[in-house]
Amino acid sequence: MQSKSLLLLALIPALAACGSTATPRPKALPNKPTTTRPAARPAMTPVRPPVRTPPPTARIQSLPGLEGVIGSSAPELVRQFGQPRLDVSEGDARKLQYVGTACVLDIFLYPAQPGREPQATYVEARRVSDGQEVDRAACVAALRSR
Repeated sequence: MQSKSLLLLALIPALAACGSTATPRPKALPNKPTTTRPAARPAMTPVRPPVRTPPPTARIQSLPGLEGVIGSSAPELVRQFGQPRLDVSEGDARKLQYVGTACVLDIFLYPAQPGREPQATYVEARRVSDGQEVDRAACVAALRSR
């Protein structure tokens, strides 16, 4: 009798499952690896071609006391002031820098027309001690007299 009781006890859960009215659950899908796609690249914008325009015409500085400097070529400036402390070229432009005890003189040379020799068109002057702007003509005169 005990074996029948055990058999009935074992069958109760199976019979209970048969009488259930619940809807069956769908089978779980196996985990698929997720794939990530790279973000869509924006459309490449075309690169603008370089502009091929001639450089602007150099504006010539005209101040009293700069005669003999403005309009001079580099060799003429070397004859007036000696060898420059700096001689920097960029494209067709050139900068000569002269230094004395009182001031620093920067002379900028540009060609009047493409292919021509650069000429002094602009001058800047400053004190050696603190870099403050000084009178250009006075600096030219001080550098000539040294």
